[in-house]
Amino acid sequence: MYQGAYTALITPFNTDESVDEGALRDLVEFQISEGISGIVPVGTTGESPTVTHKENVEVVRIVVEQAAGRVPVIAGTGSNSTMEAIEMTRQAKEIGASASLQVAPYYNKPSQEGFYRHFSTIADTVDMPHVVYNIPGRTGKNIENDTMLRLAAHPNIPAVKEASGSMPQVMDLIARKPKDFGVLSGDDNLTLPILALGGAGVISVASNLIPARMQALVDNYLAGKVEAARAEHYALLPFFKGLFLDTNPIPIKYAVSLTGRVKEVYRLPLCPMSDTDKATIKQILQDCNLL
Repeated sequence: MYQGAYTALITPFNTDESVDEGALRDLVEFQISEGISGIVPVGTTGESPTVTHKENVEVVRIVVEQAAGRVPVIAGTGSNSTMEAIEMTRQAKEIGASASLQVAPYYNKPSQEGFYRHFSTIADTVDMPHVVYNIPGRTGKNIENDTMLRLAAHPNIPAVKEASGSMPQVMDLIARKPKDFGVLSGDDNLTLPILALGGAGVISVASNLIPARMQALVDNYLAGKVEAARAEHYALLPFFKGLFLDTNPIPIKYAVSLTGRVKEVYRLPLCPMSDTDKATIKQILQDCNLL
């Protein structure tokens, strides 16, 4: 089972908007040095909608190479085209990725049967673990639990990144899932509640800045240190909320840029936050002693 805290890694860009390989390698080293469970490049937080397929695979290659087997790398290779997802996932496997992250097909909004056939076809075609990513707020359609449970029966689908935001849905899924199927929170602010319900961890945005603290939150809870995990959750809650001031990954990339690890460069249609929101983020980081 996938368990722990995994970082949904930002993709650093140079001022000309090309991928900043040096900064990317440094980010991987920082994550590993802080004890993170694993790294998830080129998901939503990695600005997957605005990198080309070639760049997507190249970012995965750099991360896999830099991680050098020290932590799992779950490569974001999803698409709303099953054929495209298979091709990128096949390349990620050849590069040496540990697993793939497969987002629910967006815009074309398949039926539940379409969801099932999409993910199971990828899992049948590329023999490696695949983490399903349910985020209806972005994709326009929810993967219902009956469909997820059908997928959980596939030997190559060991986990879901659950970002529906529906706690009743999460409870029902955890109550009915196979024992070895991991439910990972896709929202930092729901990590503790999902752990309390029987979840396995988080694929985190916040951990781009604070990997050790997100890892500690998860580790403490799983070790039975509930009070310590709860204290960390409430200490970080203002930061978690601040990450919603603008569209992800804009707030977290700005926060990390304040450390000097990356430049505050996005690709359109993403653009910098307002000065007011930047001031708010700075204040939150100072109040939470995160800078």
